[in-house]
Amino acid sequence: MESRKDRNGDINYTSNNHTTTTPNTNKTTTTSTTDKDHQPTLCMVDLHHIKKDTTMTREGTPPLNGLTNHAYIKGDDDTDNNVTTTHNSSHRGTTSKGNEKDKYKGGEGLVEEIPPADQDPQWQPGIERMAILKNLIIISMSFVFLFTSYNAVANLQSSLHRGLGTFALSSLYTGMVISCLLLPTWAVRTLGEKTTMFLSTACYSGYVAAQLYPRVYTLVPTSLVLGAAAAPLWAAKCTYLTKIAIRYAEVTGQNSELVITRFFGIFFLFFQSTNIWGNLISSSVLSIGVGGITDAANETEANLQHHQQSLDTCGYHFCISEHNATTSSEEEVVVAELTWRHYIIFAVFLVSSVCSALVMMLVDPVTRFVKRDPSQDDKSIKELVLATFIHMRHPYQLVIIPLTIWSGLEQQFLSTDYTAAYVSCSVGVHMLGYVLIAYGVSDSLGCLTITALMKKVGRVPGFVIACILNFILITVFIYWPPRPEHLPWLFICAAFWGVADSVWQTQINALYSVIFPPESSPSAFSNYRLWESVGMLVAYITSTALCVDDKITILLTFLVVGMVGYVMVEVMERRGGPPKDSQGKVIPLDKLIISCFS
Repeated sequence: MESRKDRNGDINYTSNNHTTTTPNTNKTTTTSTTDKDHQPTLCMVDLHHIKKDTTMTREGTPPLNGLTNHAYIKGDDDTDNNVTTTHNSSHRGTTSKGNEKDKYKGGEGLVEEIPPADQDPQWQPGIERMAILKNLIIISMSFVFLFTSYNAVANLQSSLHRGLGTFALSSLYTGMVISCLLLPTWAVRTLGEKTTMFLSTACYSGYVAAQLYPRVYTLVPTSLVLGAAAAPLWAAKCTYLTKIAIRYAEVTGQNSELVITRFFGIFFLFFQSTNIWGNLISSSVLSIGVGGITDAANETEANLQHHQQSLDTCGYHFCISEHNATTSSEEEVVVAELTWRHYIIFAVFLVSSVCSALVMMLVDPVTRFVKRDPSQDDKSIKELVLATFIHMRHPYQLVIIPLTIWSGLEQQFLSTDYTAAYVSCSVGVHMLGYVLIAYGVSDSLGCLTITALMKKVGRVPGFVIACILNFILITVFIYWPPRPEHLPWLFICAAFWGVADSVWQTQINALYSVIFPPESSPSAFSNYRLWESVGMLVAYITSTALCVDDKITILLTFLVVGMVGYVMVEVMERRGGPPKDSQGKVIPLDKLIISCFS
């Protein structure tokens, strides 16, 4: 008999056909035997846990995140070929890397992997990793097609259709807010992530198609439908990415928080590039036409003459309502001249939105990687519909609402107020597309690099850097009177705002994924989209009612209050999380407040 220690400190005694492993700590004995009448089998007995838990199971995964494992005992007299496995109710079965290295050679005593019933028998960890990454790229590309068209159409909406366009966008955001309260959790639980994303993307095509025949009875209904579909779309997308990111971390043995951040960084790298493609398409099509160059030159000269007379109103003291009152007649002439070009633009964007739905069909169901939680199937429709409201009682959710609203406000400020008060007012509307392209490029590159930065310094410095960057830019906007000769600075400010936005988009999404458990992802991301939409809706409704100085005051308020709430979350996390009851469940904030006075 030969004895040796392996790398784990276990002592292995080996004879002809008998191997016994004695660990130093866990008191586990593994025996493999062969004879002429029986195939090799594996017997695993956990002497420490066997009396506490004798649950037997065939499916599962190795122990992860401290979850309880259940021993399965297999002897020579059993009739089937089951082998030792462990069970995790949230994920599908696989064998650990350690077992992979302990397989016998030459066909003797081979330990087989037990695939789950709904998986490919040839499924391997390497193939699974590639499949997860493939679905991440497919979803990202689908969103690129979708929001290249939607963002560009939304940017053109109010200027093309005047009051009708403004009313349609207000209807869109109103529908989105209502949808966030009622639909996402029910849709994700009932239809699944893939079906929800596919149906939601299809609803965007109707909105884009309505631009070809803009009337009240075409724009308003399609805007409401799009708003209702947007909330389930984003909730399903975020839930899908969170689940496959956690699964990818388990397969590769990486930190789940870093993988979640990386996945959202990759997604927003693609997503934020839509500002580039949409503006490139719009600018290219609008420049087509006989005499287009001459007309553009004349328009630029006229705009510059007008801007020289009104430069004092640009910047911090800009009021868009007063600006529209003096330029409405000129804009109507330009819109009438470019109508046929707009039809070309909308046709291109309609094709793009249809392609988005077709690409989304290629996504694998999330159950291919993560097993469906059966406990969620018992919930009634009422519970699913009210899940978003119930989730608001979570202490974390309440304190990060201001930061989530800030996310919507800062995006809308750049796309509406900055472009109007600082770009169009000082150098003319012909530069809008180029400035937004600079914003999109920096935003995309920021999403690409933010993951590597967060891996080295953590998420707290990332939030602090973004906060400082936005605070500096807002201070510049207060004291800077833009002029035509300041054109390079218009690009620089937009680019740095894009860098800060890349942090907010990736890190707030990742924060929701980390601080809330996976089973509450749909309701958590419903709240995320709800409060972000509230910020966008407030910014859009007040775009003509308030001047830039009032909007900047609102921005600063939500930035400061939002960061205070974020710091509170980090402090609670470092102290062990929010208060819990005797069953380990988080105590809702309203009950905490009542208990303080009782």
